[in-house]
Amino acid sequence: MLNGPELPSRSGTTKRLVIFLHGLGADGNDLLSLAPMLDLPDTHFASPNAPYPCDMAPYGYQWFSLQDRDPTRILPEIRRAEPILNTYIDAQMAKHKLTPKDVALIGFSQGSMMSLHTAPRRAEPIAGVVGISGALFGAELLAAEIKSRPPICLIHGTHDEVVPFVAMGAAETTLRAANVGVEAHARPRLGHGIDEEGIDITAAFLRRVFGL
Repeated sequence: MLNGPELPSRSGTTKRLVIFLHGLGADGNDLLSLAPMLDLPDTHFASPNAPYPCDMAPYGYQWFSLQDRDPTRILPEIRRAEPILNTYIDAQMAKHKLTPKDVALIGFSQGSMMSLHTAPRRAEPIAGVVGISGALFGAELLAAEIKSRPPICLIHGTHDEVVPFVAMGAAETTLRAANVGVEAHARPRLGHGIDEEGIDITAAFLRRVFGL
């Protein structure tokens, strides 16, 4: 079972759940600091550490190894992490007595890749997915494997030096072809990171999909 830091609802009432999925070499604390900026009422925030120690640094965690960036090798590792993430999502829903429609994922880099792969393959659609500076692996398999179509918001810096900006357009094209509602936001001159405008886009998207 994954574990990591959480930030309870300020009201003490939990009506929705946002799960952050961090990038390579980070941990759950990396994205949890964004929670207050999203300003979502009655929302519990959870930010698990990825399941494996980072093999490219003496600290942090990873969802899968990137020592070899061959897409045919990465996809099986994403599939290996997928049930681990699903177990965590299901456990959090049960803990807070929530339904899939009360849950959203926010992933950055590797966490975005995990979110974009996992959410459409869940039996029931969650409220939404925000994928920041990520990519969609196994695009050619999505049409045959998709089980649900949660709305998806893609955000990517045009000057991303780690995950190429063109990955956002490729993901958008694949998702639209699979009849997934998707919006894509380019962040001019931004590298591999999250800026204030990206946080505002994320907050507006979540308010919309949660019906706030």
